[in-house]
Amino acid sequence: MVEPRIAVAVVTMGNRPAEVDALLESVAKQDLAPARIVIVGNGCRLPEFARRLSLPGEVTTVDVEENLGCPGGRNVALARLREYGDTDVVVELDDDGLLVEADVLRRVRDLYAADPRLGIVAFRIADERGETQQRHVPRVGTSDPLRGGYVTGFLGGAHALSMAMLAQTGDWPAEFFFAHEETDLAWRAADADWKILYAPALLLRHPRTSPARHAIYHRVTARNRVWLVRRRLPLLLIPVHLAVWMLLTLVRTRSVGGLRAWFGGFVEGVRQPAGERRPMRWRTVWRLTRLGRPPVV
Repeated sequence: MVEPRIAVAVVTMGNRPAEVDALLESVAKQDLAPARIVIVGNGCRLPEFARRLSLPGEVTTVDVEENLGCPGGRNVALARLREYGDTDVVVELDDDGLLVEADVLRRVRDLYAADPRLGIVAFRIADERGETQQRHVPRVGTSDPLRGGYVTGFLGGAHALSMAMLAQTGDWPAEFFFAHEETDLAWRAADADWKILYAPALLLRHPRTSPARHAIYHRVTARNRVWLVRRRLPLLLIPVHLAVWMLLTLVRTRSVGGLRAWFGGFVEGVRQPAGERRPMRWRTVWRLTRLGRPPVV
């Protein structure tokens, strides 16, 4: 077993200084110190965290003048890690999360050391009461959040990525800005025969929130879904996927304004370029289906 070198990446817009301090303190308490910590100020200037908090390993802060969104900010961190060239696995954490246990990074290291084809490890996310929302469980339907195993997707709030996998699949889809970027990356990973493991013992405590809190939620969610399927699905599955999600949206969305924004985003996704089209193989469709989530739901 070759022990991979672990780095931690955090992207923040500078509006949660107390939460970022708490998160970094929980990283500092890990029984395995990360080799590097990269903190990206997404459209903001950052303070000198390392000096103030006595963080372990090499700490780098990167200020980005423009808010690049979640995937764009993470790509900045990945680019900086590649410049150093001494990271095998990067653990990416939401800036308002908290590592509850002190052995998270060591567990991540051991998982990757045991399986060279492990591409993505999905953490469990729980709120202040210890409850995991069903939308945070990477399986279809009602599923026990404590049941781990191989899955078809992961949560952006807390996960680990193999740098070797990213070298093959490519990084985050920066143009998505927010919503469905995890699915785009997960589908590329699965199509390149990398495994995605849901490991509920790896816990990130995170405030209970709704994605609809973002003003752009409905529009960008619809636009990105159209982009996602145009980029990644075989032609025969594109109308099926979009029809299923249009029906689900009509059933779930209670707001007329939300529906108007969703359909506006849908049209935007159809009209605007979706980026490089690299559809998954049919054997990947079958693999995702066997894992419990065919790529039409």
